[in-house]
Amino acid sequence: MYAIKAIEFKKVNFSYEGFDDKVLSDVDFYACYGEVALLSGLSGEGKSTLISIATSIIPNIVKGKITGEVLIDGYPIEGQKLAAVCRKVGVVLQNADNQIIHKIVEDEIAFGCENFALAQEKIGAQIDRVCTIMEIDKTLPTRTLSGGQKQRLITASAFASGQKILLLDEPLANLDVESAKLLMDTLRRLAGAGYAVVVAEHRLDMVLPFVDSVWNICAGNVTKIENKQEYLLSQTVKIEDNAAEHERGREIFKLDHVAFSVKKKEILKDIDLNIYEDERLLLLGENGCGKTTLLRLIARLYKPTKGYIEQSLDPKFGKSRASKKWFNSIGVVYQNPNYQLFMPTVEKEISFNAVNKEYADEMIALFNLEHLRKRHPQSLSEGQKRRVSIAAVAAGDPKVLLLDEPTVGQDYKGLCELVKILDELHDRSGNTMITITHDMRCAEALCDRAVLIADGVIKKQGGKELAYEYFFDRNIYNIE
Repeated sequence: MYAIKAIEFKKVNFSYEGFDDKVLSDVDFYACYGEVALLSGLSGEGKSTLISIATSIIPNIVKGKITGEVLIDGYPIEGQKLAAVCRKVGVVLQNADNQIIHKIVEDEIAFGCENFALAQEKIGAQIDRVCTIMEIDKTLPTRTLSGGQKQRLITASAFASGQKILLLDEPLANLDVESAKLLMDTLRRLAGAGYAVVVAEHRLDMVLPFVDSVWNICAGNVTKIENKQEYLLSQTVKIEDNAAEHERGREIFKLDHVAFSVKKKEILKDIDLNIYEDERLLLLGENGCGKTTLLRLIARLYKPTKGYIEQSLDPKFGKSRASKKWFNSIGVVYQNPNYQLFMPTVEKEISFNAVNKEYADEMIALFNLEHLRKRHPQSLSEGQKRRVSIAAVAAGDPKVLLLDEPTVGQDYKGLCELVKILDELHDRSGNTMITITHDMRCAEALCDRAVLIADGVIKKQGGKELAYEYFFDRNIYNIE
């Protein structure tokens, strides 16, 4: 049976306004109705650019020079207004915060439906349907959602609008394993119902079992991968831990019956945890369980609503107000790198809080950012932004490094390199490294000790075996 093409690129070239270098070069690409297509490739190679062209964000919002032909549903996209294309194409972009505009989940999902003038009763039914599919509470305030929950929300919003062509740019970035499986299974079922789905993603272990076709983008060229299984094996090998064997140091944090609530929502209930000098602590748990909240409590960005946190890094820091000196000792890498990047160049970003210029240059070299030194941080891909944000924090040589999803946006090669860099940095500086990750390929390589959080409490503690157990044995919550 002949597959009908929903999206087709014919000899497409593109360069951004003000730049001569081509991001896409003679690209031939297509995605058909009834199929899930994967777009893979290294960070910064043009996956997001291709999606932006297919949604008419380029050239209607982001300017540049484009040649060749792009067809959506069989019709040329050239000259069409953004609104007309959006009626056919639903999109989930990399940065969830940039897509959320309403205060309540229900209103956010309704927004797109109302723009398409759907009947009121249909909007209500759509909201209930997609909230059930994506397992999200429609009454929740959007500002209280975790990164993974926000990702589920913007995906639900795209589903609700009813377009038959769906483009998703790294939709699994902040999702736990169960949520990732849920999303990919949903996309698979939508394709079976006649949708065309394109997913740009680095977590190939979670995506490849669900896709029909695989395309790889490299140096602006797009090629179709014929042997999906061979490609999967080459991109999903578990990363080995090359860090020096850990010897537990002195206790530097003690959390005693710590709880945290926002209004009536109880996020953490009763956390007892000791954290030690020079250890790599891994925080595990599903989206919304409180991992990010726990990091922010340790960093003194939040105050516990119950219990207390003692620190022995330096008695001069006291117990209450966080000072500039405190934040020179505690380095926080946020889940969304856009919140941390504010300087005009990568070089100035990393130098801003660096110990000295020499150490800033050392971090630029260590994180392989030399070729991006003069670029504006906000002009980079999400994976490149992540590296810059980590390098900028590391340049301050903090005693404690708090990493919230540090590997988001990294292709497999970049993931291997970043894990090696983080462990090398840990060995050299002797820092305490606390990491949150949903990526099973690197979790054990960033871990001396693991803590599993569920239902607002610590369910279990262990070593690398707990990370393995969490990702590969889903009966872990039945352990007493």
